[in-house]
Amino acid sequence: MKLYFSPGACSLSPHIALREAGLEFELSRVDFATKKTRDGEDFMAVNPKGLVPTLRLDSGEILTEGPAIVQYIADLRPESGLAPAAGTMARVRLQEALNFISTELHKGFSPLFSKECPDAWKEVVKTKLAAAFAEVDRTLAKQPYLTGDTFTVADGYLFTVANWTKYVGLSLETWPHVAAFVARTAERPAVHAALEAEGLLRVRA
Repeated sequence: MKLYFSPGACSLSPHIALREAGLEFELSRVDFATKKTRDGEDFMAVNPKGLVPTLRLDSGEILTEGPAIVQYIADLRPESGLAPAAGTMARVRLQEALNFISTELHKGFSPLFSKECPDAWKEVVKTKLAAAFAEVDRTLAKQPYLTGDTFTVADGYLFTVANWTKYVGLSLETWPHVAAFVARTAERPAVHAALEAEGLLRVRA
């Protein structure tokens, strides 16, 4: 498999999942300015959406959209515990968590990274993000991970987007349980390896 990524972007989530699952894969870094990969591949020919994460399967098939990709990865190695079995209520709870991160957190950051977005609207967005993080903080006050006692692909996704707060003027200290979760997750060997491979350890220091 080949994961097309950009350092620290939402593609970090499936990168973490691949390493947690112990799967073999290649990394291909995408330059969004040129829409080419570091080795010269035309990324738009790979994924016309022009977005990461993108996963090329061994069959050659292309899979896009982070929540779908991480569930696919988890199902390749069910023994990893990264996702409960399909058809169970526990799996539905995982999908619930993935969708909350995707819609209420991940997409909420987009205006904050935009040069065209007015500052007044960015303040509104930050308020909405703060409310979403507060909800996550309440969950993590009761349990170590989003769906209970086991690290899942939803936690890798949350770790990824929570790390964006430092770029947009939000402080995780506002949500101590989220901050503790991020610090704890960063110490996982697979997560550390993913950060190192993307050159992000210096950024976190």
